[in-house]
Amino acid sequence: MERNSKLLKRLMLAMMVAMGVVISPILRIEGMCPMSSVINIACAVILGPWYAILNATLIGMLRMVIMGIPPLALTGAVFGAALSGVLYRASKGKVIFAVLGEVIGTGIIGAVASYPVMTFIWGRAGLTWLFYVPLFFMATIIGGTIAFVFLGALSRTGMLAKIQRRLGAEVYDKARAISRQIIANKTKC
Repeated sequence: MERNSKLLKRLMLAMMVAMGVVISPILRIEGMCPMSSVINIACAVILGPWYAILNATLIGMLRMVIMGIPPLALTGAVFGAALSGVLYRASKGKVIFAVLGEVIGTGIIGAVASYPVMTFIWGRAGLTWLFYVPLFFMATIIGGTIAFVFLGALSRTGMLAKIQRRLGAEVYDKARAISRQIIANKTKC
């Protein structure tokens, strides 16, 4: 069973990376990629912080290579993915904390970290430390809202816990999952 869940986690990671690369141009404005936040939060909640970091790194690298996106694809996303997963676990499964982790991690930390990368490595002169904060912050608010609604719907139907259990991830919504399973078993009889 352990081997099967590892394979399923890897497959889920591969699907999230593919979705992240494909949907990232949707609603994209230079410096803003709200769909990246949706994928970061979903991956952090479903797979955990380490997979979320790997997911954000792979998506960022692929976007840089395939689409010619500047290093913002990495500097912005990795901090948010990590903090999203950590806060989700620390809060014992509250999706709002995963969203807050993304907003703080990408919207503030990642935005500030982008300044030296874009100035000294990419050669963009004339920027300030806070240049990217409004753009990144708004993108994470938009993406976080979408992720919160999506994951909330999965949680209400019991699908979030079912997906997490199937992948061998930590399930925090156990009471709801158990009650849904009892109801499903009663309707089968």
